[in-house]
Amino acid sequence: MVTSLSRALVVDAAMPWLGTPYRHQASLRGVGCDCLGLVRGVWRELYGREAEAMPAYTPDWAEAGGVETLAAAAGRHMPAIPSRDATTGDLLLFRWRETLPAKHAAILVAPDRFIHAQDGAAVALASLSPWWRRRIAFAFSFPGVTD
Repeated sequence: MVTSLSRALVVDAAMPWLGTPYRHQASLRGVGCDCLGLVRGVWRELYGREAEAMPAYTPDWAEAGGVETLAAAAGRHMPAIPSRDATTGDLLLFRWRETLPAKHAAILVAPDRFIHAQDGAAVALASLSPWWRRRIAFAFSFPGVTD
């Protein structure tokens, strides 16, 4: 496992995923991924292996379970940080509605831009607009980030 890495290295691992088609449960750069698959692929690039085995999940898994499954998994492997302190190279988890668990993941590539995979679109950059900021539920740093 990497013991020290830069925020730039996290961004460098994420950017080649741009244009990867959306594919539910997939995690192959250039072939297909969903938002979690993007994060898993970046993790593999940085640490050389999966953080943990992935169970099958449906597109509505968060609503059906009502549990913060995604945040709990991230917390097993990454230090949580206050969302207001998130910066380049950090993981953001979003919830679509205040009453629902977080089920969308993205990586900040600049203070006001992130990379993500969303159903119906290829992996893309997006602006961290007020609409997105209101939906941030959790933030995490990749282990070993030093700057």
